[in-house]
Amino acid sequence: MKQQKTLSIAILTSLGLAMGATSFSAQALEKGDMFMRFTATQVAPNDSSPGFSGGAVPKVGDSTTLGATFVYMINNNLGFEVLAALPFKHDITVDGLGKVGSTKQLPPTVSVQYYFNSSDKFRPYVGAGLNYTIFFNDKLTIAGNDLELDNSFGLAAQVGFDYDLNEKWFVSGDIRYIGISTTATNSALGSTDIDINPTVVSVGVGYKF
Repeated sequence: MKQQKTLSIAILTSLGLAMGATSFSAQALEKGDMFMRFTATQVAPNDSSPGFSGGAVPKVGDSTTLGATFVYMINNNLGFEVLAALPFKHDITVDGLGKVGSTKQLPPTVSVQYYFNSSDKFRPYVGAGLNYTIFFNDKLTIAGNDLELDNSFGLAAQVGFDYDLNEKWFVSGDIRYIGISTTATNSALGSTDIDINPTVVSVGVGYKF
């Protein structure tokens, strides 16, 4: 939670710094434009689970890594975005036992975005799309080390902004909600459903091609 607050503050700080940048003429977004964002991205689960048989309820920890998005403008206001990142590693804990395992995941997401001020330096936007989360390197340190988390398919929504520093570079920040639900299976404990449904916060810089 502290890391999530830190990234949220960083978004506001980046916006403030950007507004002090040297004046120049904004370059309007147009059909066919392409740009990338390079970000620090945190996944903060809002998880819930009924627990394994025996009462062990798993909780999924926060994770932060480097992310990137590619955007292609369909017209002056609509963009198609692809989200990618380095693997996120999440600790798995149980109350009273502490850390009992870990997992890694990749969350490729495609979204359609609407940009409200496509001709201005400051461009807020909203987006909605689809996510497919791939889990791997699942491990438990109790009840044997076997653990399997099913991959997840769900909806995603976001709000964010870009602010131009010059004709090519800009700062960026966004907050997403991603629907991620999985089933965790262990040979000794059985299986349990886990709704992870994280808040995803990103802040970084972008480049227009």
